Amino acid sequence: MAEEGNVAGDASQAGAFMKSLVRNNKQIRNERAVAIAEDAELRYKRSIEDMEVAIKRMKREQENMLDLSPDHAQSLMVAKDFDSAKYIEREMELGLMIRNTEIKLDIAQKRYSYLFGGE
Repeated sequence: MAEEGNVAGDASQAGAFMKSLVRNNKQIRNERAVAIAEDAELRYKRSIEDMEVAIKRMKREQENMLDLSPDHAQSLMVAKDFDSAKYIEREMELGLMIRNTEIKLDIAQKRYSYLFGGE
């Protein structure tokens, strides 16, 4: 019974559970705001990093398309095996994907800076 008086009496001596129960509304809102902002910032930053990686991979694929040595450095693709229509279609597709992703990345970086005051 003496312990019950202690728990109800002085919140500064209580454990984390009691302290959590007696937090004021401003403290609760602040803690929630910090958690939400941190989560949003991490996800936004990750999205930007993913776009940067995607651009690098697409550019690498585009450059690798110039390698017409199918097996090894000493072999070359036979002219009759080369499908120029397919090559150009993929080249254009990659170019458009790179351009669109670079535009998205630029927008995302500007918004990240505005929203989170970073990079």
